Amino acid sequence: MPKPGTLVETIERSAQVPAGTEERFFGYGVVGVPFKSGHVLALRRWPASSLGQDYTSVWHRHPSGHWTFIQDAPPEKACTRYFGSAVSHHLRRGINLTWSDPWNFSVDISGDYEVHWQVSLEGTITSRLLNSLGGLIPDFLWRRRTFLKSLQSLGSRLMGSGRMSFTGQLPNGQWFVTQPRYMWNVAATRARVQGQDLGDMGPLAEQARLGDFWVPQEGRFFIGQAFLENFDPNRHQAVYSQEG
Repeated sequence: MPKPGTLVETIERSAQVPAGTEERFFGYGVVGVPFKSGHVLALRRWPASSLGQDYTSVWHRHPSGHWTFIQDAPPEKACTRYFGSAVSHHLRRGINLTWSDPWNFSVDISGDYEVHWQVSLEGTITSRLLNSLGGLIPDFLWRRRTFLKSLQSLGSRLMGSGRMSFTGQLPNGQWFVTQPRYMWNVAATRARVQGQDLGDMGPLAEQARLGDFWVPQEGRFFIGQAFLENFDPNRHQAVYSQEG
């Protein structure tokens, strides 16, 4: 099994938009990391996007429950296109993502919403098993919501990370299907946001969610694809939250 950083290097060089008619993305990121302090961080890096622009997005949830999305693309072409109605603020800022070796990377944002985040990954017996199984699942099954709901339940039990979500409806109304072909555990992480040390990672008293997307109760890193319903102004909200 290749190391995550090695796969990411290949993805950054040669990522292609997945086939299909939906809004489609291919890349990697941190599904989410909860901290005992009540903060949550997540990362999405999509080198290939059917919206026409690759982008990186960092999500921060304050213990108060308010979310801020920091992105290096316009809100209508980034994660706020789907989550904006549940997000308090969105910011367009440069994001520096650096791998120091195949298992460790850092995320840095300068300026008025400063973020310094270090992440160390690890493979476990469970993650290696699930990654091997993921490679055997044919593409047509990855697109079936009934199959994905069964996979959600299996993954939650095996990985012990609370509820997992591979399909459902996002806050702005679009349906989503995610295909996490590979997944690793976050072994260790340290983060500072606006000068505040977020402390140790650990499960929240109440699992965080955005629509039908649930943030795992343990840190998870993924490589995979996402398919989202095409925007329909008659059924979906064009709400991107308040610009910061």
